[in-house]
Amino acid sequence: MITEWFVAIIAGYFLGSIPFGVLLGKIFGLGDIRKIGSGNIGATNMLRTGRKDIALATLVLDAGKAALAYWLAAQVFPSPIPLTAMFAAVGALIGHCYPVWLGFRGGKGVATFFGGIFIAYWPLGLIVGVIWLIVAFSLRISSLAALIAVNSAPVLAMSVGRPDLAVFFGLMALIISVRHIDNIRRLMAGTEPRFGSRNKK
Repeated sequence: MITEWFVAIIAGYFLGSIPFGVLLGKIFGLGDIRKIGSGNIGATNMLRTGRKDIALATLVLDAGKAALAYWLAAQVFPSPIPLTAMFAAVGALIGHCYPVWLGFRGGKGVATFFGGIFIAYWPLGLIVGVIWLIVAFSLRISSLAALIAVNSAPVLAMSVGRPDLAVFFGLMALIISVRHIDNIRRLMAGTEPRFGSRNKK
């Protein structure tokens, strides 16, 4: 079992480390996305290029990292409680946030998180998605919406009697929270930009 988990995490990591934002930016002549806006490689920063279509593609592909890692591991290591698949998704999230190809400086992991939660338990994914929408459009602060949404996931998983998912979502929420340390500091200082701001995030 430990060997399966290790293999799943490593395979998930390399899948998750594919920098789709950087690749799409170069393919479509948008330059290096790491040199604009926040320097992030995710869909939110891709929006700053003005290409909503490429931002959407980045969002879908980043979400697909965890979903595909989970699905592949579930096929290779089938189990009534897909713990190995969950570890694969966590590995994909780590790969996205800390890709070896980019000097371990990747994205914030929110899209990848949603890919993992939807494939693991889609009803919970819908609820967490609604939480993100409510916070994002009421307060217009993307980072705060992400932090509240992802950290609500383990609590919601426990409330529906799924401690296995609670641990899985908790690990992912912890990683994402660490990636948002600078955002948390700005939130506490009241300087975190809102939607439409030209400031860096």
